[in-house]
Amino acid sequence: MNTANESSLKTLKDIRSIMERSARFISLSGWSGVWAGATALAGSYVAYIWLSKPVAETTTQKFLLLAAMVFLVALAGAYYFTWRKVRAQGGTVWNGASRRFVIQLAIPMIAGGVFALKFLYEQQESFIVPILLTFYGLALINGSKYTLSDIKYLGAGQVLLGCISLFMPEYGLLFWTLGFGALHIIYGIIMRNKYDKHTSRENA
Repeated sequence: MNTANESSLKTLKDIRSIMERSARFISLSGWSGVWAGATALAGSYVAYIWLSKPVAETTTQKFLLLAAMVFLVALAGAYYFTWRKVRAQGGTVWNGASRRFVIQLAIPMIAGGVFALKFLYEQQESFIVPILLTFYGLALINGSKYTLSDIKYLGAGQVLLGCISLFMPEYGLLFWTLGFGALHIIYGIIMRNKYDKHTSRENA
């Protein structure tokens, strides 16, 4: 009887897992968050060095190029770690759940990018960090419906920092470092301990 019950329980767990994977992209790796945070910290350090130089040497174009490079490196690393986790689970990165997640994530981020470019064009650089943090946080909250729900807490933290930085523009780099750097690393470590290790035990 116990064997039959255990078998039925395992079957139900397998069914539930399949249903969750079809509805949500639950294979985000905690290492992705750590990588993104570490990349942002490195970018912040470079920006800090540039800001300590004469004004003539710190052009807006240089910071835009730096931000683009940080984003691309963070994205590439996040994809790699997630792909590695998905492969270990015998799944695929690009499926219906991941497409829905990316779409929900992209809409607020694109809107935030448009806002940021407009303020940049108007030479209102002090609003760039609040805009990017806030819209990125909203994107995470929006996308949490199609991935691990814990990501909404990371999003809420980004929105909070974005709103605070709106009133403290002189500390823009600090808030950027806290939001895109520190919060990502903390989130990644928590997700690593909560999900990745559990998955590794199941696959062992």
